[in-house]
Formats: sequence, C-alpha cells, structure tokens
Amino acid sequence: MPLSKQPPGSILTRRLAGAAAILLLSGTAPLAISAPAGATAPTPTCSNDPAARLSTVPSPDSVLGFPLGLGQERPVTNDEVRTYLDAVDSASDRVVTGVMATSGLGQPLPYAVVSSERHVQQGTLRQIADDIRDLRDPRRTTARQAAKTAADRPAIVWVTANVHGGEKSGTDAALKTLYELAAGLSCAVQQRNDNLVTIIVPTQNPDGRDASRRQNEYGFDMNRDWFARTQQETDGKIELMRQYPPQVFVDAHEMGGRQYFFPPNADPIHHEIASENVDWINRIGEANKAGFGYNGACGGAVTTECYFNYARYDLFFMGYGDTVPAAGFGAAGMTFEKGSGSAVADRVQQQFHTQWSTLGWAAANKHEVLTGYYKIWTDALAQGKAGTLEPNEVVQPTNTVQFPVPDVKIRSYFLLPDRQLADVRQLVERLRRMDVEVYEVTKPTTLPNARISGGRTATDVTVPEGAYWIPLDQPQKHWIQAIMGEDAYVPFPYFYDVSAWSNPLLMGVNTIYTGDEVRPQAQLVRQISGGKSSAAGAKGSYAYPLDSAAAAELTFRLLGQGVSLVRDLETSVVGFPAKSLTPEIDQLARSLGVTLSPNSVAANGTPVKLPDVGLFQGTGISTTSGSHGEARYVLGKRWGLDLKPVTTADINENTPAFTDRTVLLVPDGSSSTGGLTAAGQANLRSWIAQGHTYIGLRNEGTRMARAAGLTSTTEKGKPDGYQVPGSQLRVEVDHDSPVALGRPAEDFAFNNEDSILNPSSTGTNVLRYPSGDTFWSNGYSVHSDALKGTVALVDEPTGAGRAVLFAFNPLFRAYTENAQHLVANALLYPTAGTPAARSLAPQRAGAVDPARAAAAAAPAPENLGGEWRPITIEVAAGDLARTRQVVAGFTGAARVSEADSSAYLVIPNPEGRQVDEHPFLGDLIRALRDAGIPLRSVVA
Repeated sequence: MPLSKQPPGSILTRRLAGAAAILLLSGTAPLAISAPAGATAPTPTCSNDPAARLSTVPSPDSVLGFPLGLGQERPVTNDEVRTYLDAVDSASDRVVTGVMATSGLGQPLPYAVVSSERHVQQGTLRQIADDIRDLRDPRRTTARQAAKTAADRPAIVWVTANVHGGEKSGTDAALKTLYELAAGLSCAVQQRNDNLVTIIVPTQNPDGRDASRRQNEYGFDMNRDWFARTQQETDGKIELMRQYPPQVFVDAHEMGGRQYFFPPNADPIHHEIASENVDWINRIGEANKAGFGYNGACGGAVTTECYFNYARYDLFFMGYGDTVPAAGFGAAGMTFEKGSGSAVADRVQQQFHTQWSTLGWAAANKHEVLTGYYKIWTDALAQGKAGTLEPNEVVQPTNTVQFPVPDVKIRSYFLLPDRQLADVRQLVERLRRMDVEVYEVTKPTTLPNARISGGRTATDVTVPEGAYWIPLDQPQKHWIQAIMGEDAYVPFPYFYDVSAWSNPLLMGVNTIYTGDEVRPQAQLVRQISGGKSSAAGAKGSYAYPLDSAAAAELTFRLLGQGVSLVRDLETSVVGFPAKSLTPEIDQLARSLGVTLSPNSVAANGTPVKLPDVGLFQGTGISTTSGSHGEARYVLGKRWGLDLKPVTTADINENTPAFTDRTVLLVPDGSSSTGGLTAAGQANLRSWIAQGHTYIGLRNEGTRMARAAGLTSTTEKGKPDGYQVPGSQLRVEVDHDSPVALGRPAEDFAFNNEDSILNPSSTGTNVLRYPSGDTFWSNGYSVHSDALKGTVALVDEPTGAGRAVLFAFNPLFRAYTENAQHLVANALLYPTAGTPAARSLAPQRAGAVDPARAAAAAAPAPENLGGEWRPITIEVAAGDLARTRQVVAGFTGAARVSEADSSAYLVIPNPEGRQVDEHPFLGDLIRALRDAGIPLRSVVA
C-alpha cells in the first residue's frame, strides 16, 4: 500500500506553516517551539514539559476549527479525518500516510504511520517492517539476529477505531494521538517515537460512520469478518497488517452505559492465543488503570466505577479485531469500549487516555515485547513439530477451565481434491493470505491414523495426488489450528458470539488431519490453479462442475455476460461454447479456482437461465443489516445479480414489481407472516404455481411460507436449557431434489439457535439431521439432540413452482460456502428435464393441501420467542431465586425453566442485538457476578 507525502509547497502546507498548535489536555496550554522561516526544525532535546509542541505541526483544532473532544458535541466527519491526516503528513517529518482500502461506497480508508523522523524514511521504514516480519519466522532468523532486532528496532503498534460506524469517539481520539506523536517534544513522546512505529487507522468503516450505523454498506458487522475477509474494508486492512505486523493492537469501540472497558478480558480465551499475548494484554490493562480517569464520567477521580475488566468482552471467536491480531499476528490484541452514555468530550478524552497509556507501556517494554514476539513463533514451530496444541486457560479469578483441550496430536491437515475443488482452492488461498504455507501433494501418501472432519477416524488412509497439505510445523501453527480445528475447545461456556467456525466444515470440503509424522512429496503452492487447462477446438466447449460456491459465482457471472450455459442434471457439470471464452472470463475462473476442462464437441444438457430475483423488503426485515445485507452482498455484489426490491404491498396487490420476478428471496426477520393478507398469500401461491421459486431463509422466510400454506413443516419447541450458539452439525442430503445437485451424501449445516423444523410430508426434506448414531455437532451445545430427525432444508412444490425453505441462514456472514451453493441451486432450479424434478408431486395453487393448512393453523410453540437469538443465562438451580431477583431489576420478560440441576433464564432479544449494543446485558452479567452468583454459561 503506497505511502504519500503532500508536496512541500502545497496550499495547505503554506496556510498552516507557523500556526500555533494548541491541544488542551488537563487545561494546560502547550509551549510552542517554532523553526526559522523556510528551515527544517532541528530535533530538540526532549522537554520535561508534557505540553511542549512543534508549532509547525498543525493541531486538530487549527485545521478543523474546533478542539477534539473539548467542548464540542459532534465527532469529526470522514472528510475531516482525511483533511487532518493530509495536513499532518504535509507538515511533519515524523508522519507518512496512505490508503489501505476503499469502502463499499468507494470512500478511501486512510492510515498514518508515525514514529521518529529517522524511522519513517522510506528505506528505513521498509527495513524495520522486514526485520519484524523476519521475527515471525525463526527458520530464517537466528536467535542472535532476533536479539539484535529486539535491541535496535522499534516495535509496531496499531491504533484502530470505528469498525462499528456509530461508535465514533475512538476516531477523534486517534487524531489526538496522532497529533501528540507528530508534534510533541516531551520525553514521553520521544520515548514512544524512538521505540515504536505506530500505525493509526482512524476509521475502519467510513460508510457506517456517515450513516451512524454499526454495519457497513452491505449490512456486515466487520468485527465478525476477520478470518473470512469477505468485506473489502477488512481485506485491505489485513493486507496492510501483513506489511506492518503488530505486536500490540488496539481496537477502539463504544458500548452502552457510561463506563469504560479495557482488558483483562472475560473468559473464554481461545487456547491457541499464546501466553505471551495474554500476559501483555493483562499488563497493558494495569497500565491503563494507572493512566486512566480524569475529565470524564468518573467525576475527576480514578476509581473502579470509571472502568471495568473481566466482563462482557471475551477473546475467543476468530472474527474479532483482537483475536485475529493475537492468534494470526502474535499481537496483544485488545478491544477497548467506552460507554456512549457519556458526553462526546468525555468519550474522546478517555479513549485518548487508553491509547496513550498503551503506547507508553509498549514503548517502555519494547525490548521485552520483541524478544517475546520471537519466542511466540519459535514455540509455534516446536509445537507444530511435536503435534501439540496449546492448553486452555482462564483469566477471571472466579472461573476454572471446564473443558480442557484433549490430549490429541495434530501435525498435518489435508484438503482432499475429490469434490468442491474450487472451494478447496479458495480455502488454500485464504490460508496463504495469512502467511500459511500450503503444499500440493505430488505423489499419493498413506496415513496410518487419520481423523476425518465430522468426528470420524480411519486407518491407512491414502491421500491422493492433488490434495493440499498444511503441515503445522511452521510459524503460523496457532492460526492454522485456530481456523482449521474441528473444535475450538471453549474453556468456559460464555459466548459473546458463535462457538464454532471450522473453515473446512463451513465450506463443506473433505478434510482429514493426523498426528502421524508424515512428509509427503509435495510442492509449495505459489498460486492456485484454475482457468483454462488447455484449448478446446473452435466448435468445442468448456466444462466445469457446479459443486461449489466459487463455481456458483462463476456461473452467475457468465450468465450476466450473456454466455449460453447448459447443465447436466445428473453430474452437475456446466458447459459453454468455446467461442465464449475470453481472456477476462479465463482470468475470472482462475481467480475463483475453477478449472475449465476442454471438450472437442458442443456442451450438452439443460439450459441454465439467469434468474430475475426479487429481494423481499417486508415487515420485520432490516434492509441495512443482517440477512438482507448478506443477500445484497452475496447475490448482488459477488454474484452480480440485479436484485429488485419487492415489498409486502407488492405481493398483497399483485403488482408487476412482484409478478415479473422469477424468484423471490425472503431474508430472515422477526415477522411470522411478512405482513401478507389472505389475498397476498393467495397471490404468492398462484405466482409459485406458474413455475416460480420462493426461497425463504430462517425464521421469517420459513414462517411466512407456512402462514401462506406453502409447507407442511411445523416448528418444534425447544427443550428447557436448549443452547446451540453457532455450531456445525452433520446433515443427510436427499438428492431427490435438484437443490441438492452437486452436494455430497452427507454435509454440514451451521446452526445458530435456529428454528427446529419437523419434516415435511408434502415435499422433499433435502437436509435432515440424522436420527441415529451419525448425529454429530461441534462447538458448544446443550440438548442439541432435540434436532435429531428434524430438517434444515425443505423443497416444497406448488404447481409448476416450489418453495425452498432453509431453517438456518445459508448466507450467514457470507462465509458458509457450502450453504451458498445450495442457494445457487435454488436460484437455478430446473423447471423440467430431471427425474428428480418430475418426481415431486405438484400441489395445486388454489386449495391448500390439508397438511399445509394444518401447519399454517398450528399454534407456535411458546418458547420460540420470535427473535434471532435470545439471551440464555444458566445458573445452578439453587441460585434461581437470587438470580431472578437480580434479573427482575433489568427486565420482566425473562422466561425461566429448570433442567438437570440447572436453571435457565431466557431473555428475549427481538432485534437480534449483539452484546456490546444491548441496552443492559453487560450490566446484568456484572450485577450477577457482584451478587456472588456463579454463572454456568451465558449465550448471547
């Protein structure tokens, strides 16, 4: 990513030259030190006056017209952020700036690098980054070289903010931090600049900032996007982190209330986060306590009423801006949260204090940090060679490890090439772009003992040529296990987010792993395969299997360009004329990992048509977040479909906005009917009967279909204590439906407290949870056996059309690729020509089938709640009375049940709020802890 400097004679530089820099910290006016006109200011001896500043470096208030966080009640805008970074870049020899990415709406995401003048010279800065990157690979860095780097080089610290667009104070504070480092002449500033290179990213979500909205333009919470990197804002940031790998990483947020959170974290902590990271994080917490507290909601005194630790914010899920820097980059990754109930001035001031204290700790301990940083990677290599996993640990004084990491050895993962090869290659690329070394097997090798993803074992397994091998005896061992592991091994059952995210299971690719010491013949992957393998004749064709999300993306892109496609409905192979292959299409296929196989004859099969998709915008559905945004992103941005809005009124009134569509996709939401009247429901049935497709996602998508008489599935009540906080479960696949084309006989579905659906008697139960011994789930779950024999996906015919109903969200965060492929199959559903399609008994559009009418009339179980994911607090049954008393102080809506010596309090969450945006959950958990009530689990 390029670094830039403003031209020395720019208008902005001339306007600001000689302007007095004023920053009012603690009410103290700074000492301005000016350079002679036209001369470069000499580097002065550091001052004991903390307010001493270079007058040549403009203060935020001199550029923006108001002092940051001091008396003004509005945060800076994106334009003001960019203006100030340009101004400091032009004026300071300590600062260089660049742009790490653009947003969904095309806004630049700027960053600043600030350090001592000698460090930010282009060649020197590059060498510092190279030396720090070398610490990450002890195979090419000797202990003596590492010691020299620790002694001679600065550490790299990142200060980032505003990943949630409405949480704005961290941005303003980051500009204050930049000014202090760029202009300060105190010894404290000098120590920071001498010992650190600080990367400042004022906003990670400019589109969300403009809209005062948590999510980005596509409705994504980008603090859940880190391992998948689906959003371009996240992807550009991580690429810059690879260039400047951090040892300390600050992610500044806001939350409800008036207090401030900084680590130590709540449990759980992911076991593959190294002990050095956890130690640094906890010690930085102590430094923040010492440096925290005035001019804010604390009333002028530093007390624990100002801030809290050990609560709410964990270090577990590998999608956060603290866990990924920790596990993937070896950094002290930290979330800082300031209560949004405080005044803007207080928020900015306190965010600045934690940023400044963190930089102070990192500068004072730079040598120790860089020495420990090298040790993290040295230990990872040794662990990978021995096949050992890091043990679990807890940090909260009252907690104990409830689920130890088992005594298993893992030395290698293998991704098999037998199916879904394009998605296999996408996973290879995801790993490579986090500096993981992946090899392609060139000669079959045998594993004496193997584990197969999905909880099975085997002996004497042959890994074929073309498989991909990921050995763990490499520096990125921690990261490999963190995202490839079949189980995340939660130490303590508190869930701020999901409990499982094994990437092979999310993609549904065949994966095996072993503790055996094997070294197959293999070559390092430097670029994934794909595109044209060889030329077809002029009258020939190219073909590829439509069995993956990557192949689905290629298919829709080809259809969007007018390429004629046909599909073999037995093998799911797609073909197109050789004359249609352009260099651009070949490059697209190559980037997606899709191999185009040549044929000398024309392609044969059923024509594939581009669907005309309507995206439902009805009652209870947010168009700027969640399921609706995920559909806009996957189907619209990635697949290139022209999604057209369809409203409740369009269906009720049978307008062309609805009737002209060939597919209607209904995202998840909180309504059970979508607001449809009886006439609207009849219109929907008639439209489907004409040969159209309804695709319903999760709660609203399936419930709206049931209310309209489109399915005989009913919802099953959840047993007391039921918890499935984002787990992956095995499902059996019924290939009688074309929705299953290209899928294996067994697959995996991601379940996140989803509805439990009883099987349909009028359609095909495409995905069903096994009822016998093959039932399997990973992650953390309680009473998940209630899912046995229930269904996750149903294909329901009506006339010549059908309703395809997902009990889960197949577009969840855009990283459940195997489910995305199912959505693609539903969009491309063949209207005729397949035995499977003909075998579905058509339902008449007029009279509703009795089984479906009964399902529509059946009362919903009492414990459905209507929300995306409720909040469940588990305590010992003996503590129920005290717990109810505490909970009653926050809400009267809790549903209480008891099972197996535990009591469960389920609190409705109808808006599906995350923990940090919930109005009282964090305070409730703290109140329970303060009351001395041990929490057995919390799922939120």
